[in-house]
Amino acid sequence: MEVGGEVKSNAPSSFQLQQSPPLAESMRKIILVAAIAAGVQFGWAIQLALLTPYVQLLGIPHAWAAFIWLCGPISGLLVQPIVGYYSDHCTSQFGRRRPFIAVGAGLVAVAVFLIGFAADLGHAAGDSLGKGPKPRAITIFVVGFWILDVANNMLQGPCRAFLADLSGGNARKTSTANALFSFFMAVGNVLGYAAGSYTHLYKAFPFSETKACDLYCANLKSCFFISIALLLTTTVLALSIVRETATPAPEQPSTVKKGKIPVFGELFGALKDLPRTMWILMLVTCLNWVAWFPFLLFDTDWMGKEVYGGNVGTKLYDQGVRAGALGLMINSIVLGFASLGVQFLARRPRRVKKLWSAVNFLLAVCLAMTVLITKLAERGRPSSGAIESPPVGIKVGALALFAVLGIPLAVTYSIPFALASIFSNNSGLGQGLSLGVLNLAIVIPQMVVSMGSGPWDQLFGGGNLPAFVGGAVAAAVSGILSLVVLPSPPDDVAAAKAMTIKGFH
Repeated sequence: MEVGGEVKSNAPSSFQLQQSPPLAESMRKIILVAAIAAGVQFGWAIQLALLTPYVQLLGIPHAWAAFIWLCGPISGLLVQPIVGYYSDHCTSQFGRRRPFIAVGAGLVAVAVFLIGFAADLGHAAGDSLGKGPKPRAITIFVVGFWILDVANNMLQGPCRAFLADLSGGNARKTSTANALFSFFMAVGNVLGYAAGSYTHLYKAFPFSETKACDLYCANLKSCFFISIALLLTTTVLALSIVRETATPAPEQPSTVKKGKIPVFGELFGALKDLPRTMWILMLVTCLNWVAWFPFLLFDTDWMGKEVYGGNVGTKLYDQGVRAGALGLMINSIVLGFASLGVQFLARRPRRVKKLWSAVNFLLAVCLAMTVLITKLAERGRPSSGAIESPPVGIKVGALALFAVLGIPLAVTYSIPFALASIFSNNSGLGQGLSLGVLNLAIVIPQMVVSMGSGPWDQLFGGGNLPAFVGGAVAAAVSGILSLVVLPSPPDDVAAAKAMTIKGFH
């Protein structure tokens, strides 16, 4: 793909590309490695759809539920650069990337087992079967959840690096590899959210329902069984068929002391000489994620509580959570199609900042609309106090909101990374280092939101709306800054190689 300028007529056609045996062989390998993303993202979709309600079923209050999600940004901040550095310098006979991918997949399986069986293991260790807090189950769940996020970060970085190795420095192959990775992420999202929205999945695994694990818990456990099977299948296929070509590891700087991890010195040292364009990009990205993260954490909880009017553990709440999972599946479908539109609209670099600004304003409007949908849902409930699901119009409106949010999410997953690569090319900052610096602007706001959203919601009487409204304000400010302050990328065709959608982790 190219930004600004036309595709030259002498570019090889798709038919010509298919006739090249070496290219066909390399693309087969790239597809096998990229398919691992489906297994990773399936599990991540289950996390986003079902785990926030699940932790409340275990007895963790809503105000503290967000703290559980701290492990994601913390592991992203620490694990990704460490794994990236050591996978670059690994001299194992099995290759540089494959050992980390294999270990990551194994840890995911262990973590998913701990999360899915947390209630059962907690009960076996002495937890009561009542509705009160279950401390032993909570401890097991938290340990499993942290392992899961660490393992996901161990998987994604080496997978992307493996794809880059297989591309051999070819810009077209690299772009195609990232597009395939994104495609399989979308496949995993759709499958994961579909599984999360189906209420009878536990019937395929009748042993999943136990005294300590009700139907909701059994469905979650069943989803994780499928997640393990999908991830292990794609990983085993990729690692058994695709072999790594011996590549010399980059030289370690002579100034690095033994036992030190130089990646952190390089990462934070780069902040000192960071160009103004990157600082502005980081600010806009930071505000963008302050806007997104509350909704990504509590979207299904919002559907269960505010839209459906249920309490945690009730049938009405579970219906709302399932409807939220359906909304996330629709969101993923729109995300997949919107990502293609983003690549088309971003062909002219001057449009990039306007596009990002426009979708930030759209994000602000959508987050503000959660207040309207909630109030209409409250007004539509019967005055007699009868337990009923909301009117069809409210359900359709909420699902439409999820669908529309797929458009700004596609831009969030692509434009910031593309701009970081473009600005780093112009300033001489390394590609990997520039993306590592940008990662700080993503994980730090996630940590702030994880620690502050629960107390912030409680300050205004509980519920999810205060965090959503705060996110709407942050999105609007991000939109203004991206339009007024953020510089436009240069009309450089070579910058197009960065315009591929990235992942959430």
